[in-house]
Amino acid sequence: MPILNKDMTLCISLAATPSNIGTRFHNYLYEALGLNFIYKAFAPTDLAQAIAGIRGLGIRGAAVSMPYKEDVIALIDVMDASAAAIDSVNTIVNSGGILTAYNTDYLAIARLLESRAIDPASTVLVQGSGGMAKAVAAALYDAGFAHVSIVARNEVRGQALAALYGFAWLPEVGDATAGMLINVTPLGMAGAQESVQSFADAAVRAAQVVFDVVALPAETPLIRAARAAGKQVMTGAEVIAIQAEEQFVLYTGVRPSPELVQEASEFSRS
Repeated sequence: MPILNKDMTLCISLAATPSNIGTRFHNYLYEALGLNFIYKAFAPTDLAQAIAGIRGLGIRGAAVSMPYKEDVIALIDVMDASAAAIDSVNTIVNSGGILTAYNTDYLAIARLLESRAIDPASTVLVQGSGGMAKAVAAALYDAGFAHVSIVARNEVRGQALAALYGFAWLPEVGDATAGMLINVTPLGMAGAQESVQSFADAAVRAAQVVFDVVALPAETPLIRAARAAGKQVMTGAEVIAIQAEEQFVLYTGVRPSPELVQEASEFSRS
């Protein structure tokens, strides 16, 4: 990493519980490509002031994580189509004081579904109704999945998300099963709920594919249970690598090689 200097470009992340994944990923690529950038994670105590700081200090970009993906919408200037389509933001780019919002989560989910050749005829249970759940639901819909149930205790949000794509809504998983299980909640995330398995063993046994968007840790209780049961798994670490690559391109205008992205992803989790 270059020595700190007045011309260095700052990019940041905003999350309630920041991790080092994005920080290590971006800084690894900055150093490998000789870019005069630096990346730092923050846990804002006042979101509006944090966004004002991005604008006022000339911070080039910001990754946006739970629970701010929808709250930031009222604070930025321009919504790119990727964010406007699902009313959820995971990336902000500052161009001369104009803040534009993007969503690279959608692209990451869509790319994973395509690369794993998941059958669109599969039944799917999506647990969650927040910003990331919107990206997941949109990607499923656009990939041709029709037999999808949104599981959310918040009836208003759950039904609204389901209705947007013609999906079903369930207030809880109960004894429901599906060919693919997708966790888009904080269950299993490092912290207070790290030991919680987001889907029961019976649902895991009945599934063919198990997908947990939680990135820290990548090996959540759900992913460990799925591996033990011999299921195909998709992890949050995979999602974060793809979406972070797209963020990197938006911030720097540079597309790193697939080999460098893989190296950065592995370094970010080490």
